[in-house]
Amino acid sequence: MKEPFIFLCPEVSRPDAYILAGWMRDDDVTKHLSDDKRAADEIDRILERVDLPVLTHLFNRDGRFYMVRRQTGDRDEPVGFVRLEESGDGYEIVVVIGDKDNWDKKYGTKAVKAALREAFITLRAKRIIAKIKSENKRSIRVFVSAGFKLEREVGGIKVFSMTVRQYHDFIKEEESVKDKIFITSLDRERIKKILDSITKGVVSPSKTAKGLESELQRAVIVEPTRISSDVITMNSRAIIELNGEEEMEVSLVYPSDADPANKKLSILSPIGTALIGYKEGSVIECDVPSGKTKIHIKKVVYQPEAAGDYHL
Repeated sequence: MKEPFIFLCPEVSRPDAYILAGWMRDDDVTKHLSDDKRAADEIDRILERVDLPVLTHLFNRDGRFYMVRRQTGDRDEPVGFVRLEESGDGYEIVVVIGDKDNWDKKYGTKAVKAALREAFITLRAKRIIAKIKSENKRSIRVFVSAGFKLEREVGGIKVFSMTVRQYHDFIKEEESVKDKIFITSLDRERIKKILDSITKGVVSPSKTAKGLESELQRAVIVEPTRISSDVITMNSRAIIELNGEEEMEVSLVYPSDADPANKKLSILSPIGTALIGYKEGSVIECDVPSGKTKIHIKKVVYQPEAAGDYHL
């Protein structure tokens, strides 16, 4: 099945407005927003007052408003919205995935990156800020992984910012590490202990140990709190596809927790070594006893760091 494409649409249609009002009445959607149900009431008033098929101009009064749309094949549908409110020499950004059926699919991350392109390239903004409640850990991780820096914290609100120069530097950095893998500092230390045990003869040697050592050497090492949520780390679960045919959900575990029958793959197994540090969407090759295998990482279902389970 073709992967969905997430894009920003500057047009807000009348049906879109009805959907927006429904999202803004959902406590699960608005619990981390400064907006409340009054926003839904305001949309209702617009719909009653204005009899037009397109309402874009009414949503762009204080900046720019975009529908986040999900396209698969010839079909597309709204899944959220992005608001860029004028603020000094730039904009304040708000990103919401309102369709709960599409939560935990990385659409928020894609929407943030699309919004940054729009703000810095199209609107020529000099600076973007994001105000996020301290308890909204997922949003904080999304914005940090997109290159935002914490500027200050006031009354339980963390203010993150990004300048146009920081944006271009971030894009260059992303390009330079496109073919690299990412491993947390904690995972690296634990894996190094396993490799040291093999060297000392405490643990039986593995054919893939040398390859795993090479992976550690070339990896970009990041702190657990900074790892992107779409990267496979230790104890992550992911849906992978082998050779374009067989699809399965696997867990990447330490040797003591390995259970191939239940798809718990040791980091010392060929596929386990191949998976560590790669992102969702990556296609990689590895050698297994039956020959060369192509692995497509379809989705990271669970990542300990993204869930706040740093003890795993």
